[in-house]
Formats: sequence, C-alpha cells, structure tokens
Amino acid sequence: MARIRYGARTEAEISAARTASSKLPDIWSTGVVAVWESDPDAVAAVLPPPLKPTERPLVRANISKVDLPGYPLGAGSVAVAAEHGGVEGWYPLVMPMTHERALIGGREVFGEPKKLGEVSVERDGLVVCAALTRHGIAFVEVRGAVSGALPLPEPVLKTDFYFKFLPAVDGSGFDMEPVLVHCLRNEKVRKLERITGDVVLRESMYDPVADLPVRTVVELTIGEKTTDQKGRVVERVSAQALLPYIHQRYDDPQQILDGPPEGSL
Repeated sequence: MARIRYGARTEAEISAARTASSKLPDIWSTGVVAVWESDPDAVAAVLPPPLKPTERPLVRANISKVDLPGYPLGAGSVAVAAEHGGVEGWYPLVMPMTHERALIGGREVFGEPKKLGEVSVERDGLVVCAALTRHGIAFVEVRGAVSGALPLPEPVLKTDFYFKFLPAVDGSGFDMEPVLVHCLRNEKVRKLERITGDVVLRESMYDPVADLPVRTVVELTIGEKTTDQKGRVVERVSAQALLPYIHQRYDDPQQILDGPPEGSL
C-alpha cells in the first residue's frame, strides 16, 4: 500500500523534524529599522491590559528581507513600546509576511499578529527605500540615504509581547482563556548603518498605523542581523478585558463570527 500522506507520522519522523528545527544555522537578514516618538495617548490606547505604556511613547517598524536558499522571505512588523511585570519590550500590532509558512508558525505557536503582505527593502548605492504593503497600500515606507556606519551593538535579549487565543466556535468570545506570551529574542548584528530620511505613514483601513503619528524620528538604520526566539506563557488574561482589542488581529473582525456558508462543507 502506498504511503498515505495525510496519515499519522511515526515517532521517528516527529523526532527527526524536531531535531532538524533545533539545529538551524544562524539566518541573517537585511533590514531597515525605524523608531519614532508618537502621541502618548494613541500608544496607550492600543495596549490591551495587562500591558502598560512605557515612559516614552515609541513606535518601531522593522522591514526585512531574508535570503533563504530557494525561499526568499520578506518579514516586517510595527510595534509599540510596552511594559509588563517590570519587563519592557514591544507589542506588535501587525507583522506582514510574504509566505504562509512564516505566518502560520508565528500565529499558531506564539500568537503573533502575522498577516500575508508585501515587504520590500531596496538599496541603490546609498539610497534606501523600504516598505510594508497590504491591499495595495504601502502603509509604512522609509525613504532616505545611508549617511555613515554605526558601531556594532553587543548581542542583546529583546522581549515581544503577544496574546494567544482562539475565538469561540459560537462567536461569544474565546474557547479558552487567552494567555499573554513573552517572546524572548537573542539578537546579533554584524553590520549597521545610519539612514538620513523620513518615515511615511499612509492611511489604510486594514492597517491603521497612521493613527500613531511620527512626532520625532529617534532611529533610522539599515543593517544585517540574526535572531532566535523562545516563548513562554507568563499569565492567563481576562477574556473580557482582551475582547475589545481582538479586531487588531483581523482585517474584518466580523469574520470570526461567521460560520461556513450552508452547504459549503
């Protein structure tokens, strides 16, 4: 009998997959990072409890390209500075990915707010243009010119905050208590340059980053870095408190209340 590919995997196959994923080499990306100071009330408004604003209302956009062999990947995020339990980090609002594989793992395992999108990082000599695009709208764009090399930072441990949840089958909330995840990223940088330029935010009903205006540009850089990540659940959170923010995860929040059309299954 031929192998039934939807059939159960053997313990040996599962173990081999785990071993392979645990021995991945460093994967280096080329990316643009923009950090700006925004409106403090706007930053506070997007943070679900128990996350709290930090002293400075910072917003960060990461726009990166990863040259995986035969599988080039674009990956981005827009996040706001946040604090939880004395730990300062970043709360991503949207994380565009150019491939489904990168999207599924992050959403299902860590609770990352990943969505399919377009990510571009282009450099022509000293001129740099990088953008995050969805539904035909480049809702974040960084334009400028490289103006000098920067000292390489020491390896650093960074924290991102995610909420992992499952919308309820009957549309009434969640099927189980949501959890808050601390995602710990070890970051190493091997090249870093300063960009002199601008951050452009464009109106999008799907990715309303324009609600977090650029008051002061704090950092504009292009560099090469590698990261690994591990997550841990730090606490269960109030479903009632999180529910008003669930729309952040979806282009159309109504879709989580829709069942399949009658006769479609």
